[in-house]
Amino acid sequence: MKTLQPDQQRRFAVETVQTLRASGFEAYWAGGCVRDRLLGKTPKDYDVATNATPDQIRATFGRRRTRAVGAAFGVILVQGPEGAGQIEVATFRRDSAYSDGRHPDHVTFCTAEQDAARRDFTINSLFFDPVADRVIDFVGGREDLAGHLLRAVGNPEERFAEDKLRLLRAVRFTARFELEIEPRTWTAIRRMASEISIVSPERIAEEMRSMLTDRHRAEAVRLLVEAGLAAAILPEIVPHDAPSHGRLRDTLAMLRQIDNPGFPLNLASLLYRCVTAETAEQICRRWRLSNRETDRVTWLVGHHAALQGARSMPWSRLQPILIADGIDDLLAMNEAAARAGSGALEDVLWCREQRMQPTATLNPPPLVTGDDFVLHGFRPGPKYRKLLERVREAQLDGRIGTRDEALAWAARIQAEMD
Repeated sequence: MKTLQPDQQRRFAVETVQTLRASGFEAYWAGGCVRDRLLGKTPKDYDVATNATPDQIRATFGRRRTRAVGAAFGVILVQGPEGAGQIEVATFRRDSAYSDGRHPDHVTFCTAEQDAARRDFTINSLFFDPVADRVIDFVGGREDLAGHLLRAVGNPEERFAEDKLRLLRAVRFTARFELEIEPRTWTAIRRMASEISIVSPERIAEEMRSMLTDRHRAEAVRLLVEAGLAAAILPEIVPHDAPSHGRLRDTLAMLRQIDNPGFPLNLASLLYRCVTAETAEQICRRWRLSNRETDRVTWLVGHHAALQGARSMPWSRLQPILIADGIDDLLAMNEAAARAGSGALEDVLWCREQRMQPTATLNPPPLVTGDDFVLHGFRPGPKYRKLLERVREAQLDGRIGTRDEALAWAARIQAEMD
C-alpha cells in the first residue's frame, strides 16, 4: 500500500472541487473531513459532494481515473496523483425507505440541503467550500460541534430506523470526540438498542474494532452498556449483580491504562474478567474475526493470569510463555491491569527484563530430540512427547546442561513411567 501524504490529499481534494466547478457543477467537501477540520484534526480522507450525476462525474475526470463503486447510490471513486489516494465523489441524494434496516431501496438526486437532511448526525452533515473557505451548514452541525453535542439529523428514531448501524456509530463518535448525546437522540438509542441485531456480524465487528482501537475505548464501552447495545451484541460483559458491576468498573479502569491500538489486545482486555477462553473464541467466531485475531484473543484470555508470581515461578514454566507469539500483548495487558490496581507491576517489569536476554539464553536449543531417543534405543511410543517435555523442563531449570546428561535424565524418567 502506497503511503498517503496529507498535503497531497488536501491539494487533490481542492483540485477535485475546482475541476467540478470548472465544468459547471456545484461541489463541496462533505461529512467527516469537514467535521475533523473544524475540530483541528487532519482528515484521514476527503469526500466530495456534488450535483453532478455519476455519468457526469466520470465524464469530467475520465473513465481511466474513475471507478463506479456505488453508482446506484451516486458514488464514484476518483484516483488522485501519487500520495493523494482516492476521493469519493457522491451526487447529492435523497434516500427512499430502508427495507433492510441498512441501505436505501433506491435514491433520487437532489440539492445539497436535501442531501444534508438525509445524513446521520448533524456534525457529519456539514459541507465546506475550500475555494471560498466557507462552511455550509443546513442542520446546525457547527453549533452542535462547538457545544460538544451529538444530535441526530431530524427525527432520531427515523434516522436509526433507516440504518441500524447508526446506533453503534453514535456511541463511537460520542466517545471519540468527547461529546454528549442530545437527550432525544439518547432516548431513541436506548429504545431501539435491541434492533442492532439486524446488522451483519462483520459490520458490528468493524465498529467494535474502531471503538476499541481508539484511546477513548473505555468511554465507548461504558456507553455501550448504558445504552443497552452491549446487551444485544456482547451480553457477556453486561453486569447483572454487584460482583459483575465491580468487574466492569475494573475493566474500564484497565482499558484507560492501555496505550496500544491493537484490537486483539483490547478485545481480550475487555473480555477476560467475564468469560473463559472458550467463550472468547465463540465471540470472535460470532463476529467472524480472522483466525489470527481469534487465536490471539483466545490465547490472551486463557493466559491472562499466567504471569502472576512470575519472579518466583520455575523458569521451565515461565519461559514458554515469554517466548510465545502473544507475549508482548500479554505483558501490555498485565501492565495495564497493574497500573489500574490489579496485579503486581513488578512481575511485569521483571518479565520485560527477562525478555531482553539474548536468544541463546532465553530460548536455548533443546539438548536432545526424538531422533536422539531412537538412536539410543529408547522404546518408541506416545510417551516420547512427554519425555521430551520433562527433559526440556530440566534443561531450562538448569538441572542438566549437556546431551549426555539429557539422555541419562530421559532414561531415568522412562524407567519411572514404566
